[in-house]
Amino acid sequence: MIRFKVNEKEVEVAEGAYLFKALQALGHDIPHLCYYEGLEHYTSCMLCLVKDARTGTLIPSCSLKVQPGMEIITDDEEVFEARKTGLELLLSDHVGDCEAPCTKACPAHMDIPRMNRKLQKGEINEALEIVLKDIALPGVLGRICSAPCEKICRRKDIDEPVSICLLKRYAGDFGLYEISPPAHPDPGLQGKQAAIIGSGPAGLAAAYHAQLRGIQCTIFDKEAIAGGQLRAIDDAILPNEVLDKEIEFIKKSGIHFRLGEEINQETFLRLRTDFDAVVIATGPMEEPLRQWGVETYKQGIQVNKHTYETNLPGVFAIGSVLKPMKMAVKSLGHGKEASFCVAQYLKGEEVKGEPGIFNSRFGRILPEEVEEFLKESTDHHRIEPIYGRSKGLKLEEVAEEAARCLHCDCRKIEACKLRLYADVYRADQKRFGGEARKVVKKVIENGPALYEPEKCVKCGICVRLTARHQEAYGMTFIGKGFEIEIGIPFNEELRKGFDDIAEEVIRACPTGALAFRVTDLPDQRPSSSPTKERR
Repeated sequence: MIRFKVNEKEVEVAEGAYLFKALQALGHDIPHLCYYEGLEHYTSCMLCLVKDARTGTLIPSCSLKVQPGMEIITDDEEVFEARKTGLELLLSDHVGDCEAPCTKACPAHMDIPRMNRKLQKGEINEALEIVLKDIALPGVLGRICSAPCEKICRRKDIDEPVSICLLKRYAGDFGLYEISPPAHPDPGLQGKQAAIIGSGPAGLAAAYHAQLRGIQCTIFDKEAIAGGQLRAIDDAILPNEVLDKEIEFIKKSGIHFRLGEEINQETFLRLRTDFDAVVIATGPMEEPLRQWGVETYKQGIQVNKHTYETNLPGVFAIGSVLKPMKMAVKSLGHGKEASFCVAQYLKGEEVKGEPGIFNSRFGRILPEEVEEFLKESTDHHRIEPIYGRSKGLKLEEVAEEAARCLHCDCRKIEACKLRLYADVYRADQKRFGGEARKVVKKVIENGPALYEPEKCVKCGICVRLTARHQEAYGMTFIGKGFEIEIGIPFNEELRKGFDDIAEEVIRACPTGALAFRVTDLPDQRPSSSPTKERR
């Protein structure tokens, strides 16, 4: 055994151990992109840097064996900044979106490209499952939403935006509604109860998402029927049966409804006593509400814009009661976000709202990139429903319209180590970036893989894996210096580079550079997800 010190604490490991593995075994989460278990070391990403306490030298832990008497520092300011700089250098050369622009523009933050992929394959129930994670009323919004997602759809750079709302509507109209409670209920929310005042889109969404988090919700409304301002919409635009169906689904999540009960100043005080949290979602501001003790201004209730907290502890306010809102999807977005805040409050945590994460963006599609993006799409123009927009799309039209999606999102959005570490180290993608960027390329052939070279960090894992498995061609480094790329020797097809081990190579890639194609999308998470070390 070899004795050495880590962060001034004496430890011991087996002789011959590499420092990176030793630190991992000792419980230190060291970031890494180029390391892969079972392959020879290839020091390239420089994220695994640690400090020699005696000399002050920063050293890559993946390629250095432990020596007796070493004194290692894993997490001081200098180490943190060095790793951050390494990430920023990698990001300066990275061209790709983590989340698609449409998802970012959606107030409910729905994963639109994933929905499109399911609809393209005719998997309607699976598409609806994706929608319901973020939007409680898909059939309703599919008819009345002003579609901010379509206004920013990159397909507009080519011809017309994808008909996202009509696609979502089809999923809502014909998909199977099933409640998906969390696999592991949060024990910190057990027995907690929340009162939601108002059964309009904001209140329904807040109750739905909070209920699924494990908070027992009760909706109060002065009207005898739920729906709020949605009930005022012309039946020709939003049929009552569509709204009724989706409210009935929300009820099945276990929410209690107490309709025909008007809340006044006295009953509001009682709710604050009887429930652990209260959410005000009453619609446009009414004068009697100003007497409830919540701080107000001319248009509505005053709240913390990040957490929806009012001046009263445990009381939140969302939707049009804050200020007049024309977009129902914005109210639904408020409800979803507020459910995070209510949960954090009830668990005694700092109330911060829905957690965000680093998001790479590259801007508009360049003219020379159109052909590349169409490799995963079709050149068809936007489909207008044969029977008119009021009737919606038919099944065959749904598949064809969904196929127009350019799939701007990263296929490894939850597994990309570059993204996770960029978030942990608060990396600035633009720190070392120039005015011009590389042109996006997509390599798609008759195998299972999609290769996007502009997302590659040159870690060499695919090169080393294909060499170890003695692939006939394998992957290799092509070019020199800053122009170096990874590709297939002799300009062969991508599938020939890892013909026998495609799945392993795709999963081993630490970014979204290698991913499964649109038509072949199994779980792309690596066998061991990257860990994050916060200072």
